[in-house]
Amino acid sequence: MRSRVTVNANSISKVERESGSVFAPKFDSGGLLTAVVVDAESNEVLVVAFMNAEALAKTRESGRVHFWSRSRGELWLKGETSGNYLNVEEILVDCDQDALVIRAKADGPTCHTGARSCFYRRLDPEADDERALSPISR
Repeated sequence: MRSRVTVNANSISKVERESGSVFAPKFDSGGLLTAVVVDAESNEVLVVAFMNAEALAKTRESGRVHFWSRSRGELWLKGETSGNYLNVEEILVDCDQDALVIRAKADGPTCHTGARSCFYRRLDPEADDERALSPISR
């Protein structure tokens, strides 16, 4: 794989960031940006997690999605223990470069619970107590 360089987001103008062709990810104060992973074929949302610069670089270099675990304080390759990797097909960058949509092919269930997607329950807008979640059937 070839080495990839990203530009410091503070070194480019707002116009260039929003309309130009320079990739300059805008990480938050914690050094993170939001990554939404969707199935490359169905567009189903699979997982939402966070990336730091290292996770983003490893994702781009390897073609497999890496995240930064806020709870564990460490880099992780999705699928490293389960074998259910997320293989990158395309990375979309939002207008101000602080969020990504990653279109990927999943090698198996995405959620640590064994569900295909981490989004397997629906919030019932009519519920008035804590039992407001119901499973989504697909």
